[in-house]
Amino acid sequence: MAVRPEQEQSVMDIWIEGRQWERFPWWFVGILGAILFMIFKIVSDPQYTRAYNAILPGLRLTLYITVVAFLAAVAIGLIAGLGRISQNFVLRNLATLYIEFVRGVPTLVLISTVAFVIVPGVANLLGIQTPRDQTPRAIAALAVIYGAFLAEVFRAGIESIPPGQMEAARSLGMTHFQAMIYIILPQAIRNMLPALGNDLIAMLKDSSLVSVLAVREITQEARLYSGSTFRFSETYLILTLLYLIMTIILSLLLQWYQRRLRNE
Repeated sequence: MAVRPEQEQSVMDIWIEGRQWERFPWWFVGILGAILFMIFKIVSDPQYTRAYNAILPGLRLTLYITVVAFLAAVAIGLIAGLGRISQNFVLRNLATLYIEFVRGVPTLVLISTVAFVIVPGVANLLGIQTPRDQTPRAIAALAVIYGAFLAEVFRAGIESIPPGQMEAARSLGMTHFQAMIYIILPQAIRNMLPALGNDLIAMLKDSSLVSVLAVREITQEARLYSGSTFRFSETYLILTLLYLIMTIILSLLLQWYQRRLRNE
């Protein structure tokens, strides 16, 4: 049977009537457009090209600091998180003291405190020479700071597991430590991965703060280049582009993983 013209609907009409346009990720289109525009400027404009070439060498150090500091923060956070829920009075209060102290001081202040006070103090206590390179100090500072935040993530993840899991493991003859390692933590980590991913993204952005230690990651490289050439617009637009690309990639990977968890 022939369809009358008034009954015909285009794909666009169906898309509009179904309000699909409201669910379309227009924000991503805007970000992608900005990224493509900046790439075009880097390729076509010599000033942008020079700024990009000056900043890019710091990218490897930015990624290195972020990955190493995050792994160290995970270890610190796990220990502090277990201490936070410990039945031992001393361990519980020491872990709480550490967490509340870090959460109560601005990040920039803590970076300087760890780098110039705590690291030299620990080095003198151990009888070793304080490293002249500021990179280990930057890694230590970020690890100590984010260890406190990850401790709360671990605490919440462990407490999300029903108490019956621990009781069942103990009834099978496992010690508390064995039950935590083989039964509780594997389940808790699965629940914690989205939160850990968010903290990784936050650490990547906060790695720019270690530029106050003269660590030559991309923010410090941008500061040095803009200070010597006075090309502030090109330099900081490119710096913004690099951070935006890295965080968007991590965010998309995290969203993909969360959808995968929901579908399982």
